[in-house]
This record gives sequence, structure tokens and C-alpha cells, in this order.
Amino acid sequence: MGLSEEASARRFAKFAAGLGETIGNRVRCRHLKEYCTGLLLPGERKSVEPIAAKLAPDQAGAAHQRLLHFVNESEWSDEEVLSKVREMVLPAIERDGPIEAWIIDDTSFPKKGKHSVGVARQYCGQLGKQENCQVAVWLSLANHHASLPVACRLYLPQDWAQDAARREKAKVPPEIRFKTKPEIALDHLRAAVAAGLPPGVVLADADYGKDGHFRTQLTALQLRYVAGVQSTILVWPPGKSPRRRGRALNNAGRRDEPDLITVKELALSLPKKAWREIRWREGSADWLSSRFARVRVRAGHTYLPAEQIYEEWLLIEWPEGEDEPTKYWLSTLPAEISFETLVDTAKLRWRIERDYLELKQEIGLGHYEGRGWIGFHHHATLSIAAYAFLISERETIPPSRPASAAYFKVPPLPVGYRPRGSPRTA
Repeated sequence: MGLSEEASARRFAKFAAGLGETIGNRVRCRHLKEYCTGLLLPGERKSVEPIAAKLAPDQAGAAHQRLLHFVNESEWSDEEVLSKVREMVLPAIERDGPIEAWIIDDTSFPKKGKHSVGVARQYCGQLGKQENCQVAVWLSLANHHASLPVACRLYLPQDWAQDAARREKAKVPPEIRFKTKPEIALDHLRAAVAAGLPPGVVLADADYGKDGHFRTQLTALQLRYVAGVQSTILVWPPGKSPRRRGRALNNAGRRDEPDLITVKELALSLPKKAWREIRWREGSADWLSSRFARVRVRAGHTYLPAEQIYEEWLLIEWPEGEDEPTKYWLSTLPAEISFETLVDTAKLRWRIERDYLELKQEIGLGHYEGRGWIGFHHHATLSIAAYAFLISERETIPPSRPASAAYFKVPPLPVGYRPRGSPRTA
């Protein structure tokens, strides 16, 4: 092992020891280090059995049992481990600039069976269609240099939440009740505010931004946002405002408020001079561009009385060659913000896609094969911890090498390691 590998192994040992402070005894600390080591080692599968086979090829069965108990049964706090991860890794991210965004999103895990906790036929983003899968809601903190997931919770469909037998078998805690994905996201955000995490603009796609209650709660938390919305959302265009005061918009709102139009109608009515080609930065060196317009509007929804509906930005993207606009965002960023900064902030949401890519491809986030609530969240937490170590190692990579997880130094394989089932060599 070269000097750089030795230094990386020492840093990993220190990192694992720091996390171990949150989970109690030495045995758990050792298992945490082993599990994270397994997630960092190369291999196509990062579930418990292949991890055990790599770490203890001559005692794989015993290693499998102890790691299985550690991740599926052991009662340590995911929240405390993730808090320690933030404490140890956020300073490394902030060396290249302050946190700029709090990114809300969900990711899915295709499943063949029906017994894994939360599995149901629902929209699976990974496959782009309705399919049997689990879905988890995430919060990541990001700047243009890096991002770090700081919260993850499994979405429990209503059928699951109301099924006492399945809940008991999967060991779903009694306090867990059905919540929509935006409601879970708001729980993440409230916890982040309460924890005093470095502030950032909340970024979310239209699955969250279309929910008027979600957007109003962000404002109640004193969080600014850039939230995707659907083309059918109703707004008062520039210069217009609600005519009926003292109440929220009801189902007859469009008849009562004839000035309301959809954001798509507004976009199509804009003059040619309203559209500008804007560049934004994606990654450390990649620049992209598209055509955008922005206007000040008031959004019509049922959650606020008319006098509390204030102006905000409507940002619209209409790439050259497309028949109609492709994306819409509402934003409570300041009225004086530059056009370029507004676009760049909206597009910073790409960072969470990088998180998912590396968490799934390099760390094995989606490889967990257990069926219980505790195990799902323990595996997700340890995957975030392993990924966080990779983030903290980025500064050790020479500038000439890509900043991909595949190039990070990871703990070495055990002496005498051989893939499970392979013949011994003489």
C-alpha cells in the first residue's frame, strides 16, 4: 500500500471512529467501520452478504450474521449518526464556498417482491414509469462544488401505513403515520432549521412545487425557494392582483378572478424581447445554456387569503427548437436578483442527481436486500456516511483527475481476500 493509500486509510479510520462516538459500544463501532468499508470497496453488489464475503472471506457466514444484526436490528440513532456526518464533512464542503441550496427530492428503488417495507406499485423515477418500488424523500445541502445528503426517510404508502400486520412484521415505529412526500420534505426542512444548518435556498421539482401548502410552509419557515411548477398552475400576471379580498381562492376562483391565467398561457403571451439566452454552471467546468423569460406574478392557490399573496418570480424555460416552454418555476428570491443568478440557482438542483448517481453506482445505496424499516434507514444512513467520506477526500485528488467517486482512495481489501466461491491459489 502506497503512502497516499495509507494516509487515506488513516483518515477513514479517524472518520469511522468519529461516527462511532454516536452509537455506543466498541462492538457497534467496529461493525460501523466494517459496513462502511464494505460500501467503499469495489464490487457490483453492496448488500450485507457480499460485504461480509469481502471483509472476512474465510469466515463469511459469521461476518454476515453480525453485520445483518447490526444493520437490521441494532438500535442506534440514524439522526445522531447523520448529525455527526454533517459536523465532520460540511466544513470540507464550505471551504470552497458557503452552502447555497437545500435540495428536496425523492429517489426510488425497484423491487420484485411485495414484502419489503413501503414497496408498492407507484411511479419509479429510476425506470420512468409506474412499477413495483420503494421511494425515499431526501434533503441535501449543496454549493456548486459539492453536496451532502443530510436526511432520508422512506415514503410509506397509505395501504402500508394502515396495514397493522405488515407494519408489525416490518417493525415500522408506531409514531410513523401516512404522510405525503411534500409533508415528509417539510419535516426534513423543519428539522434542518431547528438544527441551525447553514442556510440555503430550497430547490424542489414540480412534484413538490405544485403543492401550494408546501410553498406557503417554506415561507412560514422563512426559507426562500425556487420550486418547479406545472404548466397549469394559475397566476395573476404582471400588474394584476386579486379582486376579492378577505378569503382564499375556492374551486370557483377562476370565475371570481377573471384575471387568473395559467403559467403556460402567460408564457405564450410574452413578447419576443422577454426571452434571453442564459448560461449557467453545472459542475466545476461545464457551462450550459438555454432560453428563459422571467416575470413578477402572484400565484393563485387555496392556502392564503388574497391580501397575503405577494409577488414572486415566475421563471420559464423555452429552449430553441421546442414547440412550447418546457419548465416553469416559482421563486421567492429577491425582486432585485439578477436574471443569471436566478437561472443558476434554479439549475443547481442538478447536484442531487449527482448524489443519487454516486450513491447508487459507487456506494450501493439501492443494494439493500432486507425488508424492515430499521434496516432500510440504517443502510441509507451508512451509505450517506460512506459517501460523505468520499466527499471529504476530494481535496486529495490531483486537479488532473476526475472528481468521481471511482477515483477516491478507499480502504484496502483484507490480506488474502478472494471473491466468494473462487478457488484458492497455491
